[in-house]
Amino acid sequence: MLITIPGLLDPDALAGIRTSLETVGWRDGRITAGVQAARVKSNRQADLSTRTGAELHRRLYDAITGNAIFEAAAQPRKLSKLMVSRTGEGEGYGTHVDNVLMGSGDTRIRTDISFTLFLSDPQDYDGGELTIDWAGMVHSMKLDAGSLLLYPSTSLHRVETVTRGERMVCVGWVESLVRTAEQREILFDLANLRANLSKSLPIEAPEQLALAKITANIRRLWTNS
Repeated sequence: MLITIPGLLDPDALAGIRTSLETVGWRDGRITAGVQAARVKSNRQADLSTRTGAELHRRLYDAITGNAIFEAAAQPRKLSKLMVSRTGEGEGYGTHVDNVLMGSGDTRIRTDISFTLFLSDPQDYDGGELTIDWAGMVHSMKLDAGSLLLYPSTSLHRVETVTRGERMVCVGWVESLVRTAEQREILFDLANLRANLSKSLPIEAPEQLALAKITANIRRLWTNS
């Protein structure tokens, strides 16, 4: 399931993130890639280990995890540490699949879902599309700044070579409470149905109560605690 969340960062939040990124250091992006992925990765990543970097990470993390659509679609148990990357002219990230496990100790997660939060306006760079080979189709995505894309970590994907300008994104991974994509999609549909019903029916309406019961009992069956 590919899910786009438009405007996850509003213009003020996006401007603040961009200003903070002007003050952080950058390093070779290959240091965080697996052995195979490092061979096809050409970009730079922000050093978020400083005080400024940690505050930037917190703001991005809070914005992502505080989004209701992200919560409903990903059913997150844990998130990886976020990374911010910049890809300039002639750089990109060849076809690869994400590592199954990331982090170590208490921060170690199984990667069920990947996400990309776009920080650059699409008109500011050429190329740089996120291309995903999924469900027998090829999807090339280049979203507006502040918008986020969720996609299966099981898919082969790549970042096309940037031919003009610079592409800046925040990326991360989710270990979900609900293991399979099919189950997460059903729960997401139920959440959307409940949101739509709430526009016309009070929360105590029989239809609302029945839907709440169904959703809760399905989550009991499918959630890995």
